Amino acid sequence: MINYKHLYYMREVATAGSLARASESLHLTPQTLSGQISLLEASLGTDLFKRQGRGLELTEAGQVALNYANEIFQLGDELEQVLQHLLKGHAQLFRVGVSDLVPKSIAYRLLEPAMSMQKKVHIVCTEGKLSDLIADLAVHRMELVIADSPMPNTMNVKGFSHKLGSSGISFFASPALKASLAGEFPSCLDGAPLLILSEGAAIRTKLLTWFHNQQVRPMIVGEFDDSALMQAFGFAGTGIFIAPTALEAVLQQEGRVEVIGRSCDINENFYAISIERKITHPAIKAITEHAQGWLH
Repeated sequence: MINYKHLYYMREVATAGSLARASESLHLTPQTLSGQISLLEASLGTDLFKRQGRGLELTEAGQVALNYANEIFQLGDELEQVLQHLLKGHAQLFRVGVSDLVPKSIAYRLLEPAMSMQKKVHIVCTEGKLSDLIADLAVHRMELVIADSPMPNTMNVKGFSHKLGSSGISFFASPALKASLAGEFPSCLDGAPLLILSEGAAIRTKLLTWFHNQQVRPMIVGEFDDSALMQAFGFAGTGIFIAPTALEAVLQQEGRVEVIGRSCDINENFYAISIERKITHPAIKAITEHAQGWLH
C-alpha cells in the first residue's frame, strides 16, 4: 500500500523543484526528505525524479504519480471541509454540475426542491461540458450532474442515468421578428433566421429531422454551446430559437419574445446522472420526485 506521507513529500518536492526548497517549507532536512522519496520509489518500483542541473525533474512515471497525488490530496481537502460542515451543524454540502446545454430556468426548477428541504442544504452549482462534469463526478467532486442526455457510453465511468422527464418544444421570436414571418406555423419557418444549439446537443438532431419532415428549411444564423447565450440573441431579435414548452410562461413574462408555434413530436429530455444506481442522497431524491410533477 502507498505511504501517503511519502506521496505528499514527493508532491512538495515536485512543486518546489528541488529538495532544498521543499525541505525548508516542510521543516525537514534534505537528507530525510530524500530518504522518504527513495522509500516511495522502492515501493512503486520506479524512479520518480531525475537530476536536471542543480534541481530535480519528474520522470514520466513521476508526472503520472504527481497527477494522481494532486487529485488524492484535493479530495482529502474536500473531505475535511464536508466533515467540518457536519460537525459544526452547518448545512449539508450538495455539489451539482449542470450541462451548459440545459436551459438555466430548467436547471433552477429542478434544483429548487433541494433548497426547500427541511434539512438545510448548501448547494455548490457548477456549469460546464458534460464530459468534464462526469469526470468530476467520477472522482466524487460532485454528487449529481444534470444533463439533456444520458451518460455517454464512450466514457469509462461507472455511473447511472436517471430520467427526470421530458418536455415538448416551443419556438420563440421577438415580436418584430414574429410579425415579419409569412404564413402559418410551421411553414413560416421556411427561410426564417434560426438560432440553434451546437453539435453535441441531444435536441439538435431531432430538430433538424423535424424540419426535414415538415419540408421547411430555416436559415441558421447562429450556433451556440450555451442555451442562455442563444436565448439572449433571440431576445435581441436576431433569430427564432427553441426552448422546452415547460418554460413558455417564464420566457414570455417580460414580453420580449412570443411563441410562434409548438411541437410535441420533438421531446427534450432531462437526466440526473449519479454514481449511485439507487438514489439515496436526500437532495437528489427531492429533485427527482419534484421533476415528475411538472415534466412529462
